[in-house]
Amino acid sequence: MNIASLKEVVSEAEWKLRVDLAAAYRLVALYGWSDLVFTHISARIPGPEHHFLINPYGLMFDEITASSLVKVDLHCNKLIASPFPVNPAGFVIHSCIHEARENAGCVLHTHSRAGVAVSAQKCGVLPISQQSTFVLASLAYHGYEGVALRDDERPRLQADLGHKNYLVLRNHGLLTVGPTIADAFLSMYTFENTCRIQIDAQAGGELITVDPRILEGMGQVMKTVTAGQGANIAWPALLRKLDRESPGYKD
Repeated sequence: MNIASLKEVVSEAEWKLRVDLAAAYRLVALYGWSDLVFTHISARIPGPEHHFLINPYGLMFDEITASSLVKVDLHCNKLIASPFPVNPAGFVIHSCIHEARENAGCVLHTHSRAGVAVSAQKCGVLPISQQSTFVLASLAYHGYEGVALRDDERPRLQADLGHKNYLVLRNHGLLTVGPTIADAFLSMYTFENTCRIQIDAQAGGELITVDPRILEGMGQVMKTVTAGQGANIAWPALLRKLDRESPGYKD
């Protein structure tokens, strides 16, 4: 697949964003969270306009490159010519969150097996693992309304998410919001593992739940765990991993 490089076309800041977003797509594929071509990660381009980058619909996540990402506005108008379309369902979900949340630098959505399984459980996320304590500190739920194609769902999705950073889309999947691509990815890594652990644990014996008092102050705990660097404690290592295993993301 021959896609012309946009490195000399866009700003330096946008190019860096494109490289990080392409890396996130490759990492989602690498960790087994992708659903063929049907989920999305979007990143807002800094500036007063609500412009953001999203995947070219039809490419597998391990094919996505910095130059193939599609730049759109809140009305799904392409701002740089691209031979690829944008998935309407992905656009509705991601654009409404970028519109409502100024701090939503990145929105990451998955349909993984464990994530969808937990999204279908009436109990939702259970406080049964260390990973779940981070998720439960900032978790919201949104009821299933069918494939997200209707604009009238947007205000309900925005209201349900509120200021939380983790969202269970009932009977659908998982979503994370972060100020950066690295933050949204690390949050999804924790979210996905939370769900996998829950499904595995439910296949065994009686569950032990975490004392509710431990859930308090998890924001400060996370800062300590990441040595005050947030997701940047892991992101450079993840990029080095990609450089070894899937280096084409920078094209």
